[in-house]
Amino acid sequence: MAEVSRTALVTGGNRGIGHAVAALLHGRGHRVIVASRDGDQARAAAERLGAGARGARLDVTDAAAVAELHASVGEVDILVNNAGVQLDWGEEPTGIDLALVHSTLEVNLLGAWRMAQAFVPDMVRRGWGRVVNISSGTASFDLGLPGRCPAYSVSKSSLNALTVLLARETEGTGVLVNAINPGLVRSRMRPDAEQSPQEAAEHIVRAATLPDDGPSGAFLRRDAVIGW
Repeated sequence: MAEVSRTALVTGGNRGIGHAVAALLHGRGHRVIVASRDGDQARAAAERLGAGARGARLDVTDAAAVAELHASVGEVDILVNNAGVQLDWGEEPTGIDLALVHSTLEVNLLGAWRMAQAFVPDMVRRGWGRVVNISSGTASFDLGLPGRCPAYSVSKSSLNALTVLLARETEGTGVLVNAINPGLVRSRMRPDAEQSPQEAAEHIVRAATLPDDGPSGAFLRRDAVIGW
């Protein structure tokens, strides 16, 4: 059976994992909005995808920018909260500048929260929607919060908590909300990682297009539910 064409919004969609996700969704026939802090880069990324894609400037830390995007693009069916920062590798909790923690939370947690507040109510009203929050293995209590990046770990652990809260709020509405740990992916942050953005995008897109009986409020690694 052919996949239903949906409208998908990918934050941080101009490069890396975000662009790979946008490209894969577009390749499967979905209309894609590529959002990025740099509007020119977003539009250039959308042009590379072709017809059915559009670029939009978006700073997820700016409530007015989120509201402006919602007014511009209207309702979406799929929201991939991919925009994120990792600013504190090698820091320790007792020594890190809390201004750095604040900046990290503004993007990784509150940015996704602003997007959910703007776009999830439309999904609930229509009775269908998918939200995927891009998390991290460093957020996992099950794995012992590995790594030396306290602000990043706390921000992604908090994003996981937000995922559960949104899933509970939307239970029975046709909206599924999940977090995914894509694993280590080659990027400017981790150029040594073995997994390509395209490989990670396969699993993210599956989470973004789950069937109606799929999980909600889960932490996913590839196609399996893992411990928080």
